[in-house]
Amino acid sequence: QVRLVESGGGLVQAGGSLRLSCRASGVNFKIATMKWFRQSPGKEREGVADIRSDGSTNYTDSVKGRFTISRDYPRTTVYLQMNNLTPEDTAVYYCNTYYYGRNFWGQGTQVTVSS
Repeated sequence: QVRLVESGGGLVQAGGSLRLSCRASGVNFKIATMKWFRQSPGKEREGVADIRSDGSTNYTDSVKGRFTISRDYPRTTVYLQMNNLTPEDTAVYYCNTYYYGRNFWGQGTQVTVSS
């Protein structure tokens, strides 16, 4: 059974930093592409960053240069380091993987950036 558990969200002032974690179980973490999405009230869920099994990464334009996605294979955990946060980054952040034809999601973690 695939399970994704996020942690690390919270309240931070603009310009601050947070690191989100997503612990994955029930997947072959060595081959899974791991992704972070976010959803703000009234907006569609959007992809933020992804990291493939070879370590290559992609970012949405609005977070390039501020966010860094990484993965720890022994801990089967993917991280999202978020720096220089702005109020526009306020959202629920979700961990995701598409595995054997199915999308799997974590429960989400709230990030709130105050101005």
